Amino acid sequence: MPTTNIMRNRLALYREPQRVQAMGLYPYFRAIESEQDAEVWIDGKKVLMFGSNSYLGLTNHPKVKEAAIAAIKKYGSGCAGSRYLNGTLDIHLELEEKLADFVGKDGALVYSTGFQSNLGAIPTVTSRNDYIILDELDHASIIEGARLSFAKTLKFKHNDMQSLEKILQRCEPDVVKLIVVDGIFSMEGDIINLPDVVRLAKQYNANIMVDDAHSFGVVGKQGRGVASHFGLTDDVDIIMGTFSKSLASIGGFLAADKDTINFIKHTSRSLIFSASATPAATASALAALEIIKTEPERIEQLWKNTGYALNAFRTLGFDVGHSCTPIIPIMIRDNDKTFLITKMLMEDGIFVNPVVQPAVPNDSTLVRFSLMATHTQQQVETAIEKIAAAARKLDIIP
Repeated sequence: MPTTNIMRNRLALYREPQRVQAMGLYPYFRAIESEQDAEVWIDGKKVLMFGSNSYLGLTNHPKVKEAAIAAIKKYGSGCAGSRYLNGTLDIHLELEEKLADFVGKDGALVYSTGFQSNLGAIPTVTSRNDYIILDELDHASIIEGARLSFAKTLKFKHNDMQSLEKILQRCEPDVVKLIVVDGIFSMEGDIINLPDVVRLAKQYNANIMVDDAHSFGVVGKQGRGVASHFGLTDDVDIIMGTFSKSLASIGGFLAADKDTINFIKHTSRSLIFSASATPAATASALAALEIIKTEPERIEQLWKNTGYALNAFRTLGFDVGHSCTPIIPIMIRDNDKTFLITKMLMEDGIFVNPVVQPAVPNDSTLVRFSLMATHTQQQVETAIEKIAAAARKLDIIP
């Protein structure tokens, strides 16, 4: 008697990608044929890249590439095991020491990805009867990390300190209350109100973890992140960061006091049961970190580009929300129109990223425009002019 494959039948009902493809608007998995830079090649055509997280433009820096090549020659292509057993290299330890020193913590721990860093920290430092308190717009990796914990997860309204305080008031006083927030929010481009988070954490005896994925290399002294930006490094218990943005590689890290790092190092399942970061990735991050320290003009140029672009978009009548960083959300507020403007811009030589359902509601869809230090003012001007022209055709701006 034939049986019905329930799982496959259920999955076959998911047809949204095919719907968008049939309309000729599918914007995902676009193959890039060149280095990740201010300009890239797609389908044999040069395109201005405004969809990258390489904020400092280091992915093709000669010193970063040379470091990766040298690491492969010395260590090979991989570590063939986890950090816990046979996969720790001396350069992993060197990177951890330098990251800890850079962000102002006693110790650091390197993971293979930023996603795994959040998965490794959040459920490891919390237990049953504890609370994990999240901003409602926190990154997906934070949400997944909370799901893995036996602690109860509560969410407060985005950057709303009254909402956060109401949640803290509901929590028992003598349990762990871990507040986990993005430093810079990856789609909205605004910065967490860390001073008030710290104030409330002290008042209600809570701990703080900051995800600096999009703020490392962008804000703070020499790009040390949001805690440095506000002068509150000592008040943040755990700082998390990634290598895939300003550090021009792939990987992630946690930085904290020695006891916290020691505990996570010996109990974090996403560290113990995952292969360690490759030699090339680790060496690339080390080289990028040194460049961040020695070439401050990159951060200065990034913020010059940011100020120019934000002012231009607002002058033209675009809704860019509360962004004050190199991440600029251009609000479209219509799913299909967001896909359409993304296609129009690609055809006009501008690469941007659409953010649509289910990531956001239909009335909150947007185009994510992100800046790099290596963009010239002419490139930024060109992109804004073409975005404005497309937006006028779609009645997004006057």
